[in-house]
Amino acid sequence: MSAVLDVKDLQVSFHTRNGVVRAVDRVSLKVGAGQTVGIVGESGSGKSVTCYSLLGLIPQPPGRIEGGTAMFGGLDLLKLSEKELQKVRGSRISMIFQDPMTSLNPYLKIGSQLVEPLRLHEGLDKAAAWKRGIAALKEVGIPEPTTRMEQYPHEFSGGMRQRVMIAMALITRPELLIADEPTTALDVTIQQQVLDLIKDLQKRLGIAVVFITHDLAVVHEVCDVVNVMYAGRLVESAAAADLFAHPRHAYTRALMRSIPALQKKGEPLYTIPGLPPDLSYLPSGCAFRARQTPGRQALCLIDRQPPLQEIAPGHWVQACPGCVEGGLPL
Repeated sequence: MSAVLDVKDLQVSFHTRNGVVRAVDRVSLKVGAGQTVGIVGESGSGKSVTCYSLLGLIPQPPGRIEGGTAMFGGLDLLKLSEKELQKVRGSRISMIFQDPMTSLNPYLKIGSQLVEPLRLHEGLDKAAAWKRGIAALKEVGIPEPTTRMEQYPHEFSGGMRQRVMIAMALITRPELLIADEPTTALDVTIQQQVLDLIKDLQKRLGIAVVFITHDLAVVHEVCDVVNVMYAGRLVESAAAADLFAHPRHAYTRALMRSIPALQKKGEPLYTIPGLPPDLSYLPSGCAFRARQTPGRQALCLIDRQPPLQEIAPGHWVQACPGCVEGGLPL
């Protein structure tokens, strides 16, 4: 399968008064044509920063891309100027942001915001762009699209606003869609509708999707490949079926235990003990060591960061003896 996006050894830091925050540390991932790739982890693990940095959306300063490549259609996204990135953003690569209420301008009508990518990237006149906008709203299941084009964001429900964001992201028929926790603020019923909509549009349009979330249950439903991040680094990466059948890293297993639907009725919900480490003062060894269950901490590396190692075809894991279930291959 050809790679639509190929990221290698991405490093992103934020230089602050309190020190250097290593938000993304040598992260590599590939997204194939028509594939859905998940990036999962707790808040602060580096998921969103990884994707935002590819599109030049992190503030610089204090943010700084300190290494790596991100190849997309023969272009290294990390080497493009702001003017060159503007030709890619919203046209060849689109993004659905986490909170549609803060992403939509409350002072502008939905139609004006929806057709802006068409006016900017395809040079359509207002009438042609407006017609495409009506069709886009209809495509994502919004009733009375002609009337809705003339309304403001506050006149839409949360689920409908998210559908508008999906329509806006896909109106230019991009090659790659980045969805940053698009269902977090929605109730369960609307969440399922949005997931089904994204999957249906992806199948019909043949686009590749990067799905950012903290919810492994969502990842299990929509993703072909899963990348698990912790403290700015990948700790495990594998095909979704393989990862869920044979999770090897302790952090991946802990995330799975945290899925409420998997808990026995009447028993306390499992939570991972402790908190993620301060990225300004990362430990020298295994970053997950302090949150490990008793009995395995003694095996965690303390003198160096565990390298990412392929333990089975296509299944990579951070090779810490204390975190990898069943030990490591010789």
